[in-house]
Amino acid sequence: MEQNVKFLPTRSKSLLQSDDLHQYILETSVYPREPELLKELRHITAGLPRARMATAPDAAQLIAMLLELVNAKKTIEVGVFTGYSLLLTALTIPEDGKITAIDINRETFEIGLPIIKKAGVADKINFIESEALPVLDQLLQNHENEGSFDFAFVDADKVNYWSYHERLMKLLKVGGIVVYDNTLWSGTVAMPDELVPEFWKPGRQFIIEFNKLLAADPRVQISHASIGDGITICKRLY
Repeated sequence: MEQNVKFLPTRSKSLLQSDDLHQYILETSVYPREPELLKELRHITAGLPRARMATAPDAAQLIAMLLELVNAKKTIEVGVFTGYSLLLTALTIPEDGKITAIDINRETFEIGLPIIKKAGVADKINFIESEALPVLDQLLQNHENEGSFDFAFVDADKVNYWSYHERLMKLLKVGGIVVYDNTLWSGTVAMPDELVPEFWKPGRQFIIEFNKLLAADPRVQISHASIGDGITICKRLY
């Protein structure tokens, strides 16, 4: 059995009130099906100071299913960190699939790059070291990119989530899916302001406003799932 102390902290990546219940889900349904190279990358990431930035493995399992359900072949990832969700996507999409992966920090991406190469999927990834908005705007300058992406995953600076959403609504095909991470912000979105721990205050208001905007956006069908740190799944309707 995998022990919490070795890997990603359970409390920071799960909204379940019981750590034991979360660990039960991981040990019963997630870890046994986690590919070995993903497991290796998760272990490496767990030893980093900012390990909690990694995608929760139970959320990643759901993302893999969504990728398969829409037969995703061309995807975008905004925010890469060490590449856990990136490797997951590369392993899930077809051999001729392509991922545009954007992050401002190549150093963290290179932590996971040897494992990505070992998995034989590095050729599926176009990593761009940059802020995301200029890259998305550049993609939109080529009209052939409009409506051409099947799937997007966003786990980056919360202040720009809505700006990313506006651009992704043009880049995604109708019926395509975008998943936004951290949309429950460790549960603090439902707390009175005075009870929010100092650590969670940066970014919280941006997430609250983003959630309101998504709920009112007629272009998407949404599901707000209390998995990991909260993920919101959006299907483009038109």
